[in-house]
Amino acid sequence: MAPRCSWMWRLPRCPLLGRNLSTTRRLGAGRSLSSKSPTPQICVVGSGPAGFYTAQHLLKHHSEAIVDIYEKLPVPFGLVRFGVAPDHPEVKNVINTFTQTARSERCNFLGNVTVGRDVTVEELQRAYHAIVLSYGAEDKKELGIPGEKLPGVYSARDFVGWYNGLPDNRYLSPDLSSETAVILGQGNVALDIARMLLSPLELLEKTDVAQPALEALSQSRVKKVWLVGRRGPLQVAFTIKELREMINLPGTRPIYDPSDFQGLGDILKDLPRPRKRLTELLVKSALEEPGEKEAVRRAQCTREWGLRFFRSPIAVLPSEDGKRASGVRLSVTRLEGSGESAVSVPTGETEDMPCGLIFSSIGYRSVPISPGVPFLPRQGIIPNSMGRVLGAPGLYCSGWVKRGPTGVITTTMTDSFDTAQSLLEDLKSGALNLSNSRPGASAIRELLLLRGVDPVSFSDWEKIDAVETAQGLKVGKPREKILNTEEMLQLVSR
Repeated sequence: MAPRCSWMWRLPRCPLLGRNLSTTRRLGAGRSLSSKSPTPQICVVGSGPAGFYTAQHLLKHHSEAIVDIYEKLPVPFGLVRFGVAPDHPEVKNVINTFTQTARSERCNFLGNVTVGRDVTVEELQRAYHAIVLSYGAEDKKELGIPGEKLPGVYSARDFVGWYNGLPDNRYLSPDLSSETAVILGQGNVALDIARMLLSPLELLEKTDVAQPALEALSQSRVKKVWLVGRRGPLQVAFTIKELREMINLPGTRPIYDPSDFQGLGDILKDLPRPRKRLTELLVKSALEEPGEKEAVRRAQCTREWGLRFFRSPIAVLPSEDGKRASGVRLSVTRLEGSGESAVSVPTGETEDMPCGLIFSSIGYRSVPISPGVPFLPRQGIIPNSMGRVLGAPGLYCSGWVKRGPTGVITTTMTDSFDTAQSLLEDLKSGALNLSNSRPGASAIRELLLLRGVDPVSFSDWEKIDAVETAQGLKVGKPREKILNTEEMLQLVSR
């Protein structure tokens, strides 16, 4: 077992071990020891949008606070890098703002550090005045039906990670030899997957899609994609931008069952504006005859996608030899209630949908980070009030681990600002105890050194970024992602 650090008992006397100003930047610990009022030392766990937006708000609205961001991967930005679809580069522009935050004199990025393994939450609590848990939803929800482990069935999370270059998913190697794919779910992630499966290769070649995924998609035989939802058109979870992209996807046409949309026009006026606009587009696309130009385009398409409503999966069907998936059995449902709160209930009827490729896109879920941190397993969140972790003073949360895996990046921004504001209010009111100085990153670095963990700084990440960008430039892409964490670490150790 690694020896304990002196800072656990005598915080102000903790030395900086192995401090190198080129990588251990702007720790600010010395200032906190000499000032009349100790400098707030704040730690954020997770460097995705929730983590960076929280840090941004804290730094902007408190002129003294030091904010350290911990990330388990050697690279920052979380779902912006590994979740946003490659053909949505405009969404990734928030990285520019996050980079400005990371370069602040009062911010430190410590990558390649897994909280809960390399350092515990309790150890962070002894080094910081406050901790914000923003580690997202890194697990996937299970379907809980027979056959879901058969070859040919993939989680949306793993597939998205694969084409986005997430190191954990680089060996996924999905079998794309089936002409029909079924996606269980009707959210934005489901549409992202459908678009990736059906997009012309020349569109994907100009993105930062991982090279192994690009090569596999170039050999794909998928020609039809069904997106299956247990409820109806008024309850789809995708947004209008993503729907419009699918409707206009080159080489691809939508297919609908007009009966699914009958009567919806009569209730449009009573819908909230975002739902109204989305439903109007669905109804128009499904029921109105396309113009001459659009009709010609659709007639020439070789690929298609469709929405299947009021269906819930009850089993994945095996092939005759039992070695892989050959279809999915669906329970036909009906709705009880109306609007967003409508609940699907089975009618007793079933329907089999043949296919050799199935994606489960029913959501992500957060996991507990420490036995000492409250967690609600059913909801998959940390219990909190405005970001304050219930029953744990000094602990906060933001993002998906706070509210569940819902919303878009702007939702996360607002949510994270709210958490940061709660923390700032607690600093101002005295609810957060600043009577003792805390060493922050200096002490944690000492502890990590004793455990053989070498954190990656933001300037180290910029070395990785430069290599990826240069490699992408050679092939006409914005970047060619490095897929192996060991290769990343070798780059920063040179």
